[in-house]
Amino acid sequence: MTLNQIFYFIKAAELENFRTASLQLHISQPSLSRSMAMLEEELGVALFEKTGRGIRLTKAGKIFYDHAVKISTDYDQAIDRMAEVAGGQGKIDIGYVFPLAGHYIPSKVRLFLEKKENENVSFSFLQDHSHDIIRRLREGELDIGFGGKTDDPDLEFYPLIDQEIVVITPSDHPLADQRFVALEHVMEYPLIGYDPASWMGVHTRAFYETYDLHPSIPFECPDEYSIVALVRENFGIALVPVTDVLAQTAGITIHHIQGLDLYHQIFMFWKKDQYLLPSARRFIDYMIETSKAENDRKNESKQYLKDIIQKKKNTL
Repeated sequence: MTLNQIFYFIKAAELENFRTASLQLHISQPSLSRSMAMLEEELGVALFEKTGRGIRLTKAGKIFYDHAVKISTDYDQAIDRMAEVAGGQGKIDIGYVFPLAGHYIPSKVRLFLEKKENENVSFSFLQDHSHDIIRRLREGELDIGFGGKTDDPDLEFYPLIDQEIVVITPSDHPLADQRFVALEHVMEYPLIGYDPASWMGVHTRAFYETYDLHPSIPFECPDEYSIVALVRENFGIALVPVTDVLAQTAGITIHHIQGLDLYHQIFMFWKKDQYLLPSARRFIDYMIETSKAENDRKNESKQYLKDIIQKKKNTL
């Protein structure tokens, strides 16, 4: 069965005449009759019965007609949808880590959609940890991800944001009046850490080992929102990247690490071998164009948390 046979069948059924149908289809009447005979043979039922000079649908033909119309409609919709996609429309599925949810991603997407060529683009959003975003990206559930970088040869990574790693304390903490805090003083207090399975959890632990630090970590949290909430309530202090949640939270004090420019980079990533809709490719280009990561990467004094594990491997 071919699409042409379905289209021929619908036309013949609606006009109830093979000759008239063949004229509108721009094929010969014998070709149309032969095509319908082959369709009936394949289906194992008679679709038409003669009525004088015309034809009409059999009971089986009426049942098949309903399905044929649906197939034809779906075909037309698919063609129209692909034309929209080729023209730059379509849905972009993105995943991002929790700190980007408050302002960064919503504001970037809004500015992208305000451009005329993107007004018919839609998005779906997923918040998760970096390793889960990468897994979903590899499985084809997402087009683009935002989070920490991993050594994955199948993904393309682009650095978007440099976030300074700082110390946060409750506002009434003994360290509260110090703008810069030495790491050895930080280790004197209970430290609220990240979930060990998270990207930040793995890398902060590697950082502590590299600098021979031995913090007491009574609590572990999945994200900065939870960590900041515990710090504010005086459960401990923490090392976290500078994110929107810090500026939005009262009751905490932010300190720079004395003698160390330590940063966490947020990357945009996508599969190297995956076809991307034109709209998704435009969003990637837009994010690259609007980021300030290139200037940040030129600062050679910075140390990046993502490099800690690789440095440990190189020394082994």
